[in-house]
Amino acid sequence: MPNPKRRHSQQRSAKRRTHYKVDPVTLSKDSLTGEIHVRHRAHVSEGKLIYKGKVVSEKSPV
Repeated sequence: MPNPKRRHSQQRSAKRRTHYKVDPVTLSKDSLTGEIHVRHRAHVSEGKLIYKGKVVSEKSPV
């Protein structure tokens, strides 16, 4: 298996990493409550955990 004979410089590694970018977060409007939330993530609304437009769990009044 080939290995580099000499070490890569830090500048060379940094040049390669400059192309990694963070994508903006996609937001959606909930069909039940009308709230804006992060897409494909569960979110809390009025003490209820909602995912894909359905109530997943409710907070018990303990």
